[in-house]
Amino acid sequence: MNTDIIFETKNLTKAFGALVAVDDVSIKVRKNSLHAIIGPNGAGKTTFFNLLSGNIEPTSGRVIFKGRDITHQPVHRTIHFGIGRSFQITNIFPNLTVFENIRLASQALGRDNFKFWANSSRFKLYEERAWNVIERVGLKERAYAPARTLPHGDQRKLELGMILAPDPEVLLLDEPTAGMAAEQVPELIALIQEIQKAGDKTVMLVEHNMNVVMSVSDAITVMHQGKVLAEGAPSQIAVNKEVQTAYLGGLYELNV
Repeated sequence: MNTDIIFETKNLTKAFGALVAVDDVSIKVRKNSLHAIIGPNGAGKTTFFNLLSGNIEPTSGRVIFKGRDITHQPVHRTIHFGIGRSFQITNIFPNLTVFENIRLASQALGRDNFKFWANSSRFKLYEERAWNVIERVGLKERAYAPARTLPHGDQRKLELGMILAPDPEVLLLDEPTAGMAAEQVPELIALIQEIQKAGDKTVMLVEHNMNVVMSVSDAITVMHQGKVLAEGAPSQIAVNKEVQTAYLGGLYELNV
């Protein structure tokens, strides 16, 4: 087993009737890397993430995490294995405070995971973990604000904090900058990079912003019509003619 590879898929396929959303996809993701998945709308990126996280089961093929076959494990099990997942639509508890959102996310994988409404003073460990995460994502000043009152960019930070709270090894981030104002994007991306470069996290990222993808990724997999079109470093992907035709449209050129 190659211990440098944390995530691997082998001939992964998902069909919805006659539509093959993910078609024979085999990739390898290196531990502690930032690996981007890109492609046009309908390329199968979100379905691929759903297969990795256990939200849906494949039609065929395998998902390997740290050398273990997790192909048929449901999402509540993959979370316990150390896989955290975000979605295109912000997934938070709007009426709870920032602190409560992150404390509950931390508590969810502990032995007190079904005691959500017990006195929080019983859960000092989860409180400490929540404060550490809140500080890490830059929301200390908003800790007692209801989540619904946060600007969209801060809600995205909160969601990232909720993913970090159980301390996963892999973060699957599906369009983390979706809906954000352009001026908010660099701060969130810098935060994601900081988390990944701390040395104990692997980040897989679905993202449409090519400037972001090209500047932060260690490796890029390009999907098109459910298949892998190309893989490589950003410099290789930027000059790949097939990728330019299928997705980038010749609009992004990287000086290499």
